[in-house]
Amino acid sequence: MIERLAGGCHCGAVRYEVEVAARLVYECDCSICVKKGYLHLIVDKARFHLLQGAEALSEYTFNTHTAKHLFCARCGVQSFYIPRSHPQGVSVNARCLDFFTPTSFDVRPFGGRDWEKNIEQIQ
Repeated sequence: MIERLAGGCHCGAVRYEVEVAARLVYECDCSICVKKGYLHLIVDKARFHLLQGAEALSEYTFNTHTAKHLFCARCGVQSFYIPRSHPQGVSVNARCLDFFTPTSFDVRPFGGRDWEKNIEQIQ
């Protein structure tokens, strides 16, 4: 069953909807995800719908510059981005979904500090 969830940044400038078949998220231990408290809900780009705020987004890249870290330039929240692991997909921060509760998702750890060794876990 496909479920449609809505979310966005803190100030409301960026809003989106995402279609998910499962509430499975990954908690990565890499340097940037730990600092942001990011919970990855990875979907195909076709299942992600930006409703508003494209003009409010700024981009940050580092290391391989494959991941496109997008964040709201007004409030600074990264509610979604284009991940290195799935460059043809979108990683939504489950914590930025409306009515998010940790118990409503299956949260699995991901060893992002050793990304190359562990990436097969989420492919």
